[in-house]
Amino acid sequence: MKIFKMVLLSCTIAAGHVVFAQEIKAEFKKEIKEVQQISYILDFPQGAKGNVPLIVFLHGSGERGNDLEKVKAHSPFTYKKLIKEPVAILAPQCPENVWWDTEAVYSLIKEIQSKYKIDASRIYLTGLSMGGWGTWKLANEHPEMFAAVAPICAPSDRWMRATINRYKGLPIKIFHGGNDDIVNPLNSIEIYQALKKVNPDVSLTIFPDDNHNSWDSTYSDPLFYEWMLKQKKNNQNITK
Repeated sequence: MKIFKMVLLSCTIAAGHVVFAQEIKAEFKKEIKEVQQISYILDFPQGAKGNVPLIVFLHGSGERGNDLEKVKAHSPFTYKKLIKEPVAILAPQCPENVWWDTEAVYSLIKEIQSKYKIDASRIYLTGLSMGGWGTWKLANEHPEMFAAVAPICAPSDRWMRATINRYKGLPIKIFHGGNDDIVNPLNSIEIYQALKKVNPDVSLTIFPDDNHNSWDSTYSDPLFYEWMLKQKKNNQNITK
């Protein structure tokens, strides 16, 4: 009997400490301003008549940091003599230990457009490795900006394949090394297979003997720049 009373007393005490939750439904609204800062190199042709095309280049993870000279490595800067007409080349630099902030790059391109004589119908985007991923991402977010894109040895992801219609109507050339042991070539093969179902203007080049450095084979080919500079933006077939 004593045991019963103790159990009953314990239950009574526990019941006395029950706390009932209150469900609150509300809205929070506040303007949050974000400061974006990104360093870059712009190679702009002197004495060019009229507006010039712009090639935007996104480097790989090894060129991150605060040494702008690094961004020229493995880039179209090395092969400027192969480009047969005056072009501007814009190369931003990604900070250390992060991946590309594509909204910052987009804002930078808009800023360059406002300050320099850029042909808005001939803005091109290319990048390698991490910069190839940035190329896919930025082209997905703002397909209306670019006349053509060229990702090289680039990682791709499910989100890009799930939103594949964003690339519809955009001329795309994909490049990858067949022996790439850093970024598996399947990244490019799988997104190409998804892309060709919605975009007839896409091609995939696998360099069978290249490792991760397929950018050398890509950027050293004069036909790459010839193809790129022939493209002009056509908004009619681009999903916004």
